[in-house]
Amino acid sequence: QVHLVESGGGLVQAGGSLRLSCAASGSIFSIGAMSWYRQAPGNQRELVASTTSGGSTNYADSVKGRFTISRDNAKNTVFLQMNSLKPEDTAVYHCAARLRLYSWSFEANLYWGQGTQVTVSS
Repeated sequence: QVHLVESGGGLVQAGGSLRLSCAASGSIFSIGAMSWYRQAPGNQRELVASTTSGGSTNYADSVKGRFTISRDNAKNTVFLQMNSLKPEDTAVYHCAARLRLYSWSFEANLYWGQGTQVTVSS
């Protein structure tokens, strides 16, 4: 069994900061891209930030300059540092990771965490 478990969500005032973590566990051969998505009520799930295994990063325009994605490959963990939070950042944040489970197979499927709630009050 493979699991992605997020932590670090919560309630914060506008202008504040939160740091999300997502740890992958289980029998994993290698991890490719790791990403954070968010979904607000009534909205579609949107990509917030992603990082490749080599450390390249990509951000949604709405979070550029405020959010930073990073990863610790030794601990199979991805982080999202969120600064200068705005009420419109309120959403459930999900991590996703492209996981290769076996050395003998190049198949790498996308796995999702259960999500963590981030609420930003005005």
